[in-house]
Amino acid sequence: NPLLYMVVMSPGICIQLVAVPYSYSFLMALFHTILTFRLSYCHSNVINHFYCDDMPLLRLTSSDTHSKQLWIFACAGITFISSVLIVFVSYMFIIFAILRMRSAEGRRKAFSTCGSHMLAVTIFYGTLIFMYLQPSSNHSLDTDKMASVFYTVIIP
Repeated sequence: NPLLYMVVMSPGICIQLVAVPYSYSFLMALFHTILTFRLSYCHSNVINHFYCDDMPLLRLTSSDTHSKQLWIFACAGITFISSVLIVFVSYMFIIFAILRMRSAEGRRKAFSTCGSHMLAVTIFYGTLIFMYLQPSSNHSLDTDKMASVFYTVIIP
């Protein structure tokens, strides 16, 4: 119901839609930062990455990183599952609305727009899964650098 948008999207709902993800992200970053600062670093201070990311930073520590890697895996898994569910449910509503359209041209335009967005979402989530939801034994920093280009440069 696009004509009801201004009624449904009150300023309070807009504030909630911004505050919840920002609060969640802040808390996750805070926990990651606290765990990272508890590690000791006595190797090289050169990070083998384009930016200071968790996995390349863990290669520099002399501490046991098992709890930090477990935390990364758990947070990435929970964030991935919840955000994919939100995107999936949203797209189901969009697809059902498109299928109810009477105009074939309108359906084609809508599917065209949705298709390009879904490709971007798939590339974004695919690279994040590739980087953060794999065992540390299979982790290669060189492939992580290439994957990070996808979700930091290509997707935006």
